[in-house]
Amino acid sequence: MHQPHFLLTAAARSLSVREIFGLSDERAFELLREVRWGREGEPVCPECGTVEAHWFLPSRRQWRCRACGHTFSVTSGTIFAHHKLPLQVYLGALAIDTNAVKGLSALQLSRDLDVQYKSAFVLMHKMRESLMVQRDETPLAGEVQIDGAYVGGSVRPENRAEERVDRRLAEHQDPDRRCVIALRETFPEDDPQGRVGAKRTLTAIVKRECQADIGVLTKRFVAPATTISADESDAYNLLHGNYPMRRVNHHKEYRAEDGTTNNQAESYFSRFRRMQMGQHHQFGLGHLANYANEAAYREDTRRWSNGEIFYDILTKCLRTRPHRDWCGYWQGNTRRPERLAA
Repeated sequence: MHQPHFLLTAAARSLSVREIFGLSDERAFELLREVRWGREGEPVCPECGTVEAHWFLPSRRQWRCRACGHTFSVTSGTIFAHHKLPLQVYLGALAIDTNAVKGLSALQLSRDLDVQYKSAFVLMHKMRESLMVQRDETPLAGEVQIDGAYVGGSVRPENRAEERVDRRLAEHQDPDRRCVIALRETFPEDDPQGRVGAKRTLTAIVKRECQADIGVLTKRFVAPATTISADESDAYNLLHGNYPMRRVNHHKEYRAEDGTTNNQAESYFSRFRRMQMGQHHQFGLGHLANYANEAAYREDTRRWSNGEIFYDILTKCLRTRPHRDWCGYWQGNTRRPERLAA
């Protein structure tokens, strides 16, 4: 009998937005406390790191540290520090974002939560920041597929044909054009558990797909003796001296005669493009790395239930310190540096 796809089963739906918004103030507070410090764990002072039965102030739902006297809450020292909205709103935003498999625009979230666009924009970027800060960057191993795709910098052609230029040439490219490099570790063909596809994805932003930048990225993100699959681009030619290489020429075929493909890297870019065109439309250079990493996270967790994804992102948010880029963003602190990997 044909088995239904995992996402069509009840096991994929272990959390509902209705359930989150139905939480009482007390239950929302307890949920954050359990995720941050464990069901039976003692609060940790974010100022001095003391783990102890601190004095609890029930009317304010805050603790006062027995060691340094610092007063803190369940969100102090996290990406949600200094929050002004009820905790249910933050949990609800996270639940809505979890169910948006191709990303979520800040405009849509502002309408769902009935908050200002500015609030939704910063909240979404805080969650993306936590995914970036907490991502696993241990080198990929086994079998890795690598590919690049260009984003932004579209040059509008002139109206008259005789005035148009060859937009493929570097001198005619927009200076804001960037390349997203995706590296995906895949399951081996003879995996004992029968697993297929990719299991972990790392992304990086470079100005162009060239040998120098690819060399830096593979040295940083790919373990020695890893088999790398790539397309025919000359940006990957120098890797033959450091790694076992498999190549596929896309001018001739999608799959080489020996079975070599980089379809898993292409699968990532398929989701990334749908996020770009269907939700966000354009990415600022200062935020591009976080958007690319968000798409990678969604690809890697595609076989998780929405409850597992929700608690994983919430855990990452509560482990991420407040980020200066998102403190006073709409008051003028908008000069976010670009995250170039090489």
